[in-house]
Amino acid sequence: MNIAVIGTGYVGLVAGTCFAESGNDVTCVDIDAAKIALLNQGRVPIYEPGLEEMVRRNAAEQRLGFTTDLTSAVQKSAVIFIAVGTPQSATGHANLEFVRDTAKAIAKAINAFKVIVTKSTVPVGTADQIKQWISEETAQPFAVVSNPEFLKEGAAVEDFMKPDRVVLGGDDAEALETVKELYEPFVRTGNPILVMDSRSAEMSKYAANSMLATKISFINEVSCLCEEMGADVTEVRRAMSLDRRIGPHFIFPGVGYGGSCFPKDIRAMIGMGGTRLEMLLLQAVEQVNERQKAILVEKVKRHFGADLTGLTFAVWGLAFKPRTDDMRDAPSITVIAALLNAGARVQAFDPEAMDEAKKIFGDRIGYAARNYDALAGAAALLILTEWNEFRRPDFRRIKELLKAPIIFDGRNIYEPSDLQKLGFKYYSIGRNHG
Repeated sequence: MNIAVIGTGYVGLVAGTCFAESGNDVTCVDIDAAKIALLNQGRVPIYEPGLEEMVRRNAAEQRLGFTTDLTSAVQKSAVIFIAVGTPQSATGHANLEFVRDTAKAIAKAINAFKVIVTKSTVPVGTADQIKQWISEETAQPFAVVSNPEFLKEGAAVEDFMKPDRVVLGGDDAEALETVKELYEPFVRTGNPILVMDSRSAEMSKYAANSMLATKISFINEVSCLCEEMGADVTEVRRAMSLDRRIGPHFIFPGVGYGGSCFPKDIRAMIGMGGTRLEMLLLQAVEQVNERQKAILVEKVKRHFGADLTGLTFAVWGLAFKPRTDDMRDAPSITVIAALLNAGARVQAFDPEAMDEAKKIFGDRIGYAARNYDALAGAAALLILTEWNEFRRPDFRRIKELLKAPIIFDGRNIYEPSDLQKLGFKYYSIGRNHG
């Protein structure tokens, strides 16, 4: 099948590449000519494990192409996916400007019946708006299908190729069947393709992300209470996770969630409630998350004092999670900004997010070529992202490089007893040793 994917961010590039991998002819479209030129050279502008190799293979086999020419891509395709950004507006709502502009551009290019699929995360009711925007521009026949994505950055290719479920929303049976056919190669093990109305499909993405964010904020609030009461959140989490009604996922305490989805989707869902329905629980989820981002710096200040002038801190981990270079709403931004505001200097390292960090901090912090390079002369080490590379370091080397053997672990990746035996002062989240 001929497919066009409009937008080559995480969602669009992964979707287009995976559809090509299953034998479709896919054209990915973006208005950014530099990005398209990069992709045509076989280079991927984002870090996502396995994606670049798949892009190169499918481009070499001429199933995957990249262009800025939306009109030609639309006209030769039976199915068109909208995968452009929906950034947060000043009011917290999702900004649909790019979706609207894309829909109108598609409408002007339509030359026959097209199935237009919304892959972007959009507020409930957007499918109806897309129909209206397109109908204002053309009399050509078309159908709109809602198809929210449930990809995890760092595992996006695997999630697309082996989805837990595929959600489709719409009222055109023929269009729904067409999109189902596209996804059938990915659900051969029996995972469901759920078909529903478009508003329910649109809501499903927000509801799922809000539930996951709620679990994170819940365990983070529990971790704070554990510290106050002398309990160990690691043991509490273990007891909770064995309850089949709760499970082990998304209940790891830390310095808060970030990324392109959870913060934006929580705020968008609060915005959808508006004045009609105050989303009390989700407001609390967001408040807890913002508070959690400050906790590690509070520990630093309790140890060193409020004025950190003259002190240098090593930071391991800048991306909001491992296996990605994404720093959108990353806790590291809040932590580093607070350290700088208190007069400290920062030397940072991340396996993939250094270029993104430079866009945010410029020359206000130092950038280490290797993780151990960040430690030289630092007063303490802060762990902000749980990269596997950080889980089994040479602690004796860390001790030699730091001015004093002090670690602030925002992801609880080390065992307190092990570090105490090695002579470290060790602070973590929700554990009763500090």
